[in-house]
Amino acid sequence: MKKKATTSESRWTKNLRLPQEVLRPVQGFLQAELHRLLAKEKALKKSDPFANPDRTLDNAADDTDAAEQFGHAQTEAIQKHIRMRIIQIRKALARVKIGKYGICERCGRFIDTRRLMMFPETTLGVECERELRAKKKSKAGA
Repeated sequence: MKKKATTSESRWTKNLRLPQEVLRPVQGFLQAELHRLLAKEKALKKSDPFANPDRTLDNAADDTDAAEQFGHAQTEAIQKHIRMRIIQIRKALARVKIGKYGICERCGRFIDTRRLMMFPETTLGVECERELRAKKKSKAGA
């Protein structure tokens, strides 16, 4: 459930946007990062030991099979992380396009600029991120 901003906060932030001279470099950075991650994802797919169709034809030793299993697991973990970053960056780019970049998607307040500088793809403020992680952690423990 979304955390609601107070009436005065929602009226105050409803029409506020970051200036274009701030958004242009951020958008350029996010687009470059997106292209970099897409290229990295493509390269990882090729480097996955399971991508080699000839691997099933050889009767390799157990240690070779274990190395392939480990290599595949490692590639899968990195790909999962990259896919999550790609989704976040695409969300941030969409928010730039509709004029909502820098505004928390959960509470509607401005995201701290230091946080945006560290994580330009973020769509949540620090407090909302903390609350969301605490909820996930409590659900996982239940």
